Amino acid sequence: MALALAALADWLFYDQRMGLSLVIFAIAIACASLLANHATLDLRRAVTGGAIVALGLVPAVEEFNTLSFLVLVAALAIALLLATNPDTTGLADRARARRNFVLIGPLRFFPDALEVFNLSALTRGIALWLMPVVLSTVFIALFAAANPVIEQWLSLLNPKVIFDYLSVWRVLFWTMMLALVWPFIHVRWRRKKVIIPAVADVAEPEPLAPFVSAEFLGPSTILRSLILFNLLFAAQSILDAIYLWGHVALPANVTYASYAHRGAYPLIATALLAAAFVLVAMRPGGPAEKSKVIRPLVYLWVGQNVLLVASSILRLDLYVDIYMLTYWRIAAFVWMGLVALGLILIVARIVLDRSNQWLVGANLIALTTVLYFASLVNFDALIADYNVAHSREASGKGAQIDINYLLTLGPQALPAIDKAIALRPGATETCLVSRRDRLVEQLRQDLAWRSWGFRSWRLQRRLDAQARDQSGSQPAG
Repeated sequence: MALALAALADWLFYDQRMGLSLVIFAIAIACASLLANHATLDLRRAVTGGAIVALGLVPAVEEFNTLSFLVLVAALAIALLLATNPDTTGLADRARARRNFVLIGPLRFFPDALEVFNLSALTRGIALWLMPVVLSTVFIALFAAANPVIEQWLSLLNPKVIFDYLSVWRVLFWTMMLALVWPFIHVRWRRKKVIIPAVADVAEPEPLAPFVSAEFLGPSTILRSLILFNLLFAAQSILDAIYLWGHVALPANVTYASYAHRGAYPLIATALLAAAFVLVAMRPGGPAEKSKVIRPLVYLWVGQNVLLVASSILRLDLYVDIYMLTYWRIAAFVWMGLVALGLILIVARIVLDRSNQWLVGANLIALTTVLYFASLVNFDALIADYNVAHSREASGKGAQIDINYLLTLGPQALPAIDKAIALRPGATETCLVSRRDRLVEQLRQDLAWRSWGFRSWRLQRRLDAQARDQSGSQPAG
């Protein structure tokens, strides 16, 4: 939060005139402080503090000057004191706390920053952040493979570009901003010393459990992971909402075709990796399964993954509109639908408190159902009819008819092949006609009683009806 506030200060203040930007920054500090110190907040006093901050903002909105600046700083300090330090009740206590906050508070950043180099704390921090950072890096790489806009952003992380952007004065500005906002983020007040009289035969209380567990897949690691993952997936979803669903103009050097057509499969890989993480993190009986904080984050993340799969389906649909339908692309549609259903079933397992065995059984039932209905679909005819109907010859857009591919689909593509030949008069050369005749002969063989099939019988009736219509429409000689 401190780094985010420093970055906001850089954007608002560095080499810029100050005015309304100070009001925006003060509101950001108040919100960040509220989030960072929610555990120690007193709600009633926090509401009073919010009113004081609102009053302190009025002079700065009216006009920025030295007096309005001092009023705003005092309002922020008083509001923070009221909200997070109920021990200060007298005027003298409050005056002393504000004085220490203003004079000593910014200096606390430097010794607190040095604690990063404490070996035990550093090791503990690495253990907690290792998996979130590694998986986040993998997700970023997959998003970059799927999204040219993100790929373009990552190219800006070239060290040379970063060093060209940095300067000694900017580093000093960031250091100063971090020191100024740190007391609001890492609040620490001096407490009154309370003398407790000695009482015999009083057992010492058990030490509190540490807030952070060093377990590799403990609740703290999972919580950090889910926060990072939700932010990353939200960025990808927002970009898809803007460019893919909203058709907003893309940045320079990025074409709409490259944005829409290259990302379907990497995004599905991302969703599968996300599903694997949820299964491991939310294992039945695990420490994270009953967490009231982690569960909503899991639901949010799974929802974002379902949205990601929907974006993948849209990308593939746009790809098919241009490059036509094939067996592999139909399989991809079916696979994406199964992935989305699997994600929804994972949420159902968590909500219904079922076992992983139940989840595997539910997915097997879904897969069996899909395979059963797929066995009833005439994919050869479906692909051939779609490609002809959406070809450039028939619709005026899309790719040209690939008759050679239609001929590889077998006899079920014959009606579509006849339409394609009618749309392309130049496609009546002897080679194509002979290949079509071979498909007709193959269909005739399929109608023998040993190889008879209802689908082949229906196709023959359809071809016979087309032949009668053509003969009836020809003028008499």
